[in-house]
Amino acid sequence: MTTTKVTERASVLRCDNPGMMTLEGTNTWILREGSGRAVVIDPGPDDEAHISAVVEAAGEVGLVLFTHRHFDHTDALSRMVDLTGAPTRATDPEFCRNAGPLVDGEVIDVDGLQIEVLATPGHTNDSTCFMIGAEASLFSGDTILGRGTTIVAHPDGVLGPYLDSLAHIRELIEEGLVSRILPGHGPVIDDPAAVVDFYLEHRAERLDQVRAAVEAGAVTPREVVERVYSDVDEMLWPAADLSVAAQLTYLKDNN
Repeated sequence: MTTTKVTERASVLRCDNPGMMTLEGTNTWILREGSGRAVVIDPGPDDEAHISAVVEAAGEVGLVLFTHRHFDHTDALSRMVDLTGAPTRATDPEFCRNAGPLVDGEVIDVDGLQIEVLATPGHTNDSTCFMIGAEASLFSGDTILGRGTTIVAHPDGVLGPYLDSLAHIRELIEEGLVSRILPGHGPVIDDPAAVVDFYLEHRAERLDQVRAAVEAGAVTPREVVERVYSDVDEMLWPAADLSVAAQLTYLKDNN
């Protein structure tokens, strides 16, 4: 496993857990200011080889952060605590050890490294991004992927808040506060405005398709999937069911 330096403060170590939902694998981010202690974002699944590589690359760890609760980001929690003794923090208190849950807008300082917490619910209700203002970098977890689009899976995923989160990130880009996105899966995004615009357009198109399917007589999520996702591998239909359920809920609430 190779650690790749991406910015002055951030390096990435990709877990060897490729898949339909994880792309090439989970990106574990290692951040530090100068010679200070490291901050690890999303140490990944319970994969001993990956965890050992992260600990070796990070050196002294001052804090472990999680972008959201999914196992491919969080299952290394206990092992990371055992190996480093570092506190862990997330929006969901379940993933906090020796520290409190994250608060939207707070600024975390670890040996001069300042990280701003940005609540971005939608992919899951606890989804959180992290910003390093000094280099206009946004660590997006699964809110925005390095390739393709993410899933908003009912009931933990909720489309209305997700669209609001994307709009908020778009505002930060327009204000010059975000110039690159470092995702939980896939490559770094150096043109974040174009990607966020694509995400927003994609969601609008899907909503139009789901609305049309309902008007044509579809009632259940699977009936909508059979119409809207007919060109998609049926192996992905169970995930599409959950995504459509979130879209149907959104359309019902915004009728």
